[in-house]
Amino acid sequence: MLDSSFHSFASSLRERLAEPLPGADAHLKMASRSRLRMAMQPNERTRRSAVLIVFYPYQNSIYVPLILRPQYDGVHAGQMAFPGGRMERSDENLIRTALREAQEEVGIRVSDVKVLGKLTEIYIPPSNFFVQPVVGILPYRPDFYPDPREVEHVVEVSLDELMDESIIGENAIEIRGVVIDAPFYQLQGFKVWGATAMMISELLTVIHSVPKQNP
Repeated sequence: MLDSSFHSFASSLRERLAEPLPGADAHLKMASRSRLRMAMQPNERTRRSAVLIVFYPYQNSIYVPLILRPQYDGVHAGQMAFPGGRMERSDENLIRTALREAQEEVGIRVSDVKVLGKLTEIYIPPSNFFVQPVVGILPYRPDFYPDPREVEHVVEVSLDELMDESIIGENAIEIRGVVIDAPFYQLQGFKVWGATAMMISELLTVIHSVPKQNP
């Protein structure tokens, strides 16, 4: 039963991702107040990067993994994110970047990933990255092998949990001595905020606009 519904979900999502995306309108719903005030834009030093948002069937539901970054001397230390990273010269495109980084960070077998499409690129001022979210599926729950240098913990989140509006909140978050007011998603004890929350907001807006399947 799930196989049929999962494939229907994937097919409908692929079609919707090929249409115009909600982009900034969806991003703004989960943007921090400081981001809105600064309104910073990419510049000549901005680097390209990509993340992988990959869905898979598990326990009669649809899941997607996020990662907790370890504590280190960097602007995204200890934050929740999708697997991903900077584009390398050997990457022919940003889809390849997202797949390669997901393989390196959590051990996903990229040859089994079917790419459905992309969300809107988003600029991250603190690290000066322009990030391309890539959306894909796996036909099975992957075995995760997190790289301890990049990943402290893998958090598997069901689509039902992600779509529950009660997980949305907002409060003051301290990052490297700076306190900002930011919306967040509360997922299994972790606050997901910033660019990752903005990506999730667009993703959910897209999913909500997918036509309902007939029973």
